[in-house]
This record gives sequence, C-alpha cells and structure tokens, in this order.
Amino acid sequence: MTGNIAFLGYGLAAIGPGIGVGLIFAAYINGVARQPEARGMLQTIAFTGFALTEALAILGLVFAFIFRT
Repeated sequence: MTGNIAFLGYGLAAIGPGIGVGLIFAAYINGVARQPEARGMLQTIAFTGFALTEALAILGLVFAFIFRT
C-alpha cells in the first residue's frame, strides 16, 4: 500500500467543518425566521462563524501538505 495517511486525516478532519457550517447556517435561518428584524446582526455573526470554521478546514489542508513527507 502506497500513499500518505495525512490526506486520509484531512478527509476525516473536513467532516467537522462541514457539519459546523451546516449548523451555523441552520441556526441563522432559524433565527431569521423567528425574528426577521434581527437579520443584519445575525448575518454578521453567521458569516464570522462561517469564516472561522472554514479557516480551520483550510488550516487542516495546509497541514496535510506540510506533513506529507
């Protein structure tokens, strides 16, 4: 068997941010449906959470390439 386990690790690590993004936007949609007047504030919070979650996924991808020696 050839290859590197780092890419398998990244594949498994990508599940977490995928679930996180889904939960963030599910909560955003739920919050806007309950209080439409709070859309602006909730949108800012949702995009900030999305950016932080995706940063973790990108960091995992970078580490997979760094440690593939």
